[in-house]
Order: sequence, then structure tokens, then C-alpha cells
Amino acid sequence: MGKTFLFSLMLSLLAVSVSAQVSSQKRVLVFSKTAGFRHSSIKEGKQFFLDLGKKHGFAVDTTENAEAFEEINLKKYNAVVFLSTTGDVLNPVQQTDFERYIQAGGGYVGVHAASDTEYDWDWYNGLMGGYFASHPGNPNVQNGKMIVIDKNHPSTAHLPETFERKDEFYDFKSLKTDILKFLVKVDEKSYTDGKMGDFHPMAWYHDYDGGKSFYTNYGHTPESFSEPLMIEHYWGGLRSVMAEALDYSKAHSVRAPEENRFERTTLTNNLFEPTELATMPNGKVIFAERRGNVKMYDPATGVTKIVGQMPVYTKFEYGVMGIGVDPNFTKNNWIYVFYTPDDTREDTKDQFLSRFEYDNANDTILMKSEKIVLRYGVKRVECCHTGGSIDWDKDGNLYLSSGDDTNPFNSDGYAPIDFQKDREGWDALRTSGNTNDLRGKILRIKPTDDGSYTIPKGNLFAEGTAKTRPEI
Repeated sequence: MGKTFLFSLMLSLLAVSVSAQVSSQKRVLVFSKTAGFRHSSIKEGKQFFLDLGKKHGFAVDTTENAEAFEEINLKKYNAVVFLSTTGDVLNPVQQTDFERYIQAGGGYVGVHAASDTEYDWDWYNGLMGGYFASHPGNPNVQNGKMIVIDKNHPSTAHLPETFERKDEFYDFKSLKTDILKFLVKVDEKSYTDGKMGDFHPMAWYHDYDGGKSFYTNYGHTPESFSEPLMIEHYWGGLRSVMAEALDYSKAHSVRAPEENRFERTTLTNNLFEPTELATMPNGKVIFAERRGNVKMYDPATGVTKIVGQMPVYTKFEYGVMGIGVDPNFTKNNWIYVFYTPDDTREDTKDQFLSRFEYDNANDTILMKSEKIVLRYGVKRVECCHTGGSIDWDKDGNLYLSSGDDTNPFNSDGYAPIDFQKDREGWDALRTSGNTNDLRGKILRIKPTDDGSYTIPKGNLFAEGTAKTRPEI
């Protein structure tokens, strides 16, 4: 009985020891999703990292599924490798979780086309260090002379001071030279069609937003992952960024709430060209359709009704474009509508920002209460771009986005800037490019009780500045 107990105890201790060993093993995620050009060397790169993990005793997971970039999953990894990724590979939620991973002390390795990735994500630009700009044209793969700048790094300590190798040498843009620590450069005199001049870096590292980053431009060719110098280069770079532990108390990017915390409710169906909505303090929702209908949804009854019919000019994109509720609606019952009045108003071919009183008891816009707050002329003879969204800030200033009232079509693919006779409608310089015109702008005004407005401090042009409008 004593021997049986001792044997069981030994097995238990052995299991605990194995479990502790497995849990303490480092783990690396190799990510190779492509939304643009796909390098054939990704196959060799994946196998290289798998073999590297077996050789040095760390686990490796390879994936092209961006769903791996979820916080609970990323917490498993000591480093993440972007292996020749291209294009937009992560959605905004995944981007935030990756930011938090780095902020918690995670490690990042970028290989070759990792610099051809996520051009619209400024944080990634800082993490990566730069973006792909171009590569040699013909041929794109050439021999080049490498010059080691810094041998005091695990990725370069084994390298000779100069060496030659064959690869695709990227030129870079948006290079963060103020924070990067450069390791290797290529001599542009040793190959053709380089565009960076005397200093053309090929590998670098830096600390970034709580984590560590290493990038190497090598990796276009499959042979990159079997050459002895490159094998040690990649291993040294990965080793330099591997986190010992993550501390998510230091993560500061704000995660999006889980989808299951939201409830979607359809207010109404079968709308005809809806343009904008606003919520009243009592929960009722007022919204507009371009051709004149203003409707209200009552959450208490679930019923939608027409509360106003704006007399509008509806050709092209004109009509009711914006609607907003006054911040002091509970006291004054005012709503604002941005619209193009129809031709029955012979005094104008303007667009109006008007204020109306709203009858809460009967849910009706009192049309005769209209106060024209702001107005400006539009062409009406052909399309497009009327704009008109309304919003407010905490100081009671009203913001209005005005369209440029310019036709973007038939410009042969160029911006609509046309100085030819009878082509004024295709010239945005007369509107959005004109400081003395309210079209194509963000306007900010302070509505007053009498239906007019004043200019708040801090707009683009001070009142009285020649050839400008202070509302801009």
C-alpha cells in the first residue's frame, strides 16, 4: 500500500512538472494573411519558423485567419510575426486588440512585405517603422552589397561587416527615422534602380508603445529562409523582441464592446431616400426624406407618422438634406432643417437652414413658425453634392456640413476643376476652394433666440477678413 501511494505521488509530481514546463514554454504566432500581392516565399517562411521553434524549444502557430487577433488569444504569445502580409489584413476591432497586446509588452517581427501592410493605420506605421514605397523595376531581384551598421544586436552580431546577397530591396516611405535604430543598409551603387540614395536601411529595431519591434526587408526569395546568415538574422530578431510576460494593466487602447451587448431595433421600413435623423429628449426619433417628408418614430407606440412636408426642389440631389434638434428642445421645442425650397418661393434659389417650432402634443412641425437662420445660393441646373448634416457642440454652437454643389462627373478622372466657359458647374474652386463662399465647408454658428446667429470665437477666418466668410 505504501509503495502504491509513493508511486502515485511520483506520477502526480511528474505531471505537475510536465504541466509547468508546457505552460512556461514560449509561443510565437506567425501571421501571413495577404490582401494584395502574395509572395511565394510565404510557404518557406512558415516552415522555417516551425522548424526554428522545434530547434530552440518554443511553440509556433501559423495562421492567415485575422480572428486570431483577439485579446484572449493574443495573450498566449510572446511574439507575433507578420510574414510578408500585404494590404488591410485586420479590421478595427482586431487592430485595437493588437495595439493592446504590444502595449502589454508584446513583441513584433515584420518580415519583408510586412511594410506593404495597413497603410491607413497610423499606429502600425509607428510599430513597423515605415511603409513600402517601391522596389527595383527590372529585374526586381538583384545582388546587392550589405553594410552592417550595428553589430551589437542579436540579429547582426554574427554578420560580417559587409556581405552580398540576392533579394528584393524595398524603398521606403514614412520612415520613422527619429525613433528607429538601424542595423543594416544596402549600398545602392551595388545594384540598379534604388531610390533612397546614400542611406537605404534594410533592417531596424525599436521599442514602441510598451512593446518591442524588429523589421527585416529580407525574405522575398524562398532561399532567404535557408541561407545560414539569414537563419541567424531572423532568429536573432525574433529573440530580441520575445516578451517574458505580458502586463495588460499597461494596455490603454480601448476595446470595442462585444457585439452581444448591443440590441438592434428596426424603427421603420420602406423609407424613400432618407437623409438624416435626430433623437428628441423624450426618445422620439425625427428623420427626413430628401423629397420632403419629415417623419417621427414614437418608441412608446412603435408607430411612425409624417409630422411635416417640406416644400422642396427635388431635382438632382436637392431637397431636405439635414435635420437637428435644438440642445434646449425641452424648453423651446425648436428643430432645424436644412433644405432647398421649391420654385414657389420666387425670391430665392438658395438653400435654407431654417428653424421651426415643433408641436409636441400633436407631433407636428408648425410650418408658419419658420425662421430662416442661414441661406446661400446654389446652381440647381445640374448635379451634385448638396451636403447638409447638422450637429451641435457642448457650447450650443451649430455645425453644418455644406456640399460643394459641384458635378464630379465628366472630368476625365480628374478633380472637378474646370476653367472653361459654361463649365462652372464642374469647377469646385468656385465653391469649396473659395474662402468667400459657404459651399464645400464645415460651418459653425451660434443660433440666437430671434432666429439669427452670431459667430463663435475660433472659426477659420475672423469677422471682417477680406474675401472670407466668418461662418467657415
